[in-house]
Amino acid sequence: MKIIILGAGQVGTSVAEVLASEASDITVVDIDEKKLEALRDRLDIGTVVGEAAHPEVLARAGAEDADMILAVTNSDEINMIACQVAYTLFHTPTKIARVRSVGYLSHPQLFTQESLPVDVLISPEQLVTDYVQRLIEYPGALQVLDFAGGKVQLVAVRAYYGGPLVGQALKTLREHMPGIETRVAAIYRRGQALAPDGDTVIEADDEVFFIAARRHIRVVMKELRRLDRPVKRVILAGGGNIGVRLARALESKYQVKLIDHNPERSKRISEELEKTIVLHGDASDEELLLDENIEHTDVFCAVTNDDEANILSAMLAKRLGAQKVMALINRAAYVDLVQSSGIIDIAISPQQATIGSLLTHVRRGDVTAVHSLRRGAAEAIEAVAHGDKRSSKVVGRAIEDIKLPPGTNIGAIVRGNEVIIAHHDTVIQAEDHIILFVVEKDRIPEVERLFQVGVTFL
Repeated sequence: MKIIILGAGQVGTSVAEVLASEASDITVVDIDEKKLEALRDRLDIGTVVGEAAHPEVLARAGAEDADMILAVTNSDEINMIACQVAYTLFHTPTKIARVRSVGYLSHPQLFTQESLPVDVLISPEQLVTDYVQRLIEYPGALQVLDFAGGKVQLVAVRAYYGGPLVGQALKTLREHMPGIETRVAAIYRRGQALAPDGDTVIEADDEVFFIAARRHIRVVMKELRRLDRPVKRVILAGGGNIGVRLARALESKYQVKLIDHNPERSKRISEELEKTIVLHGDASDEELLLDENIEHTDVFCAVTNDDEANILSAMLAKRLGAQKVMALINRAAYVDLVQSSGIIDIAISPQQATIGSLLTHVRRGDVTAVHSLRRGAAEAIEAVAHGDKRSSKVVGRAIEDIKLPPGTNIGAIVRGNEVIIAHHDTVIQAEDHIILFVVEKDRIPEVERLFQVGVTFL
C-alpha cells in the first residue's frame, strides 16, 4: 500500500514508524527539512519538503498513484485542503484528515464528497475524551477499550497482593465466577509479555489484559484487584479543547472542577459549562489544591498543552492525597518515564489513541477497530470474517485449527448481538467479529492475511 503522510509532528512520525515496519510504501511531507532528515536516518521511507496542500508538492510525493493520504499537520485548514486537492487532481481513493476544531466537527455536512471530500475524520481531542471517560467509569483500570460497538471490552488491570486470583492458575477463574465468561488475553510481568494458558499463575503486580462482555467487566475486575471506590469528585487541570470536552462530558455524573491559568478563558469556559466549577489559577499551586480539597478528590486529570506542567501538577496532586492522577503527555520518552515511575497512575498519550484510529483504515482485510497497546508494542484488533471454508482461512474452522501467528490469540467473537468468549473448539462463522490480541507487532501482516478472502484453502 502506498501512503502519503502529511505532517512530521508527533502523530505523523509515530504513524510512519508503525507503517514503515510493516513494509508499506511511505512518503512523509513536511516544511521542516530537519525533521524529515531525522526520519530518514531512522526509517526506510521517502520524504518531500514543502507545503502539504500544494498540488506540486503532493505530485512530488507520488499522489498520482497513492492509495491513501493521511493529513495530520497541525493545521485543520491545511489538512482539509490537502484532501480536497488529492481528490480533485489525483483521485486518491482514501483521504484521512485530523481535524481538531469543534467549529468544523459540529457541521458534518461539510465533510461530504460534494463539499470537503474527507473519507475519515480523526479528532484526537475526542478520542482522548472518550478514553478518559472509560477510565473514570471503571476505577482501577489501566486501560479500557471498546469493540463491536461497546458490546465487548478489553480491560487492563494490575493484580494486587492478596487478591482472590493471585497465586492461582487461570483455569480456576471459572470456579471463582460461575456463569461469567471471560478470557485473559495477555499478561505482562516485569515488562515482559507472557502467553497465558490454563496453568499460568497470576502474580501480584502482573498487568492483566482480560476480555469480557461489557456487562461482566466489573465482576471480573473485582476478582483481579480491589475495586476502587466509585468516582464522585474530579479536578481537571487545563481549559483547552480536551479540558472543556471532558468537563462537558463528565459534569452531569460527577462533581467537576476545572482549573485554568488564563483569566479570559476561565471566564468564557464558566459561561459555556453548566455545572462545572471553573477556577482561575495554577494547577501546580499547592495552596489552591488544598483549598479545593484535593485530598478528597477521586480523579485529578492534567490536560494542558504543556507536558512538564501536567506531570508536575499530577505528581503534586498525588502527594497531597488525590486518589488517582492522570497526565496528558505528548512526548513518547516522557510517557515511558512516567509510567515506570509509579507516581502518576496513568499517562495518557494522544498519539497512541490517534494511531489506533488511523490503523483501522490502513489494515488489510475487513478490520473495524485497532487499539495500540503498551505504548505501541502490541495491538488489539477487531476483524470481520468473510467467505466460506473454501475461500477463508478462518471461516468454518475451530480456533484450535486456525494457524495463528506466535503471540496472537483470539479473545472473543461477536455474532450478531451475542458475545462468545473464545474456546479452543469454538467454530468461526462468516460475518463474525473476531477480537484478537497481538503481542508481537511484526506479526500483524500475518494476521491480516488470515482474514483476506482468497481461493480454495481446503
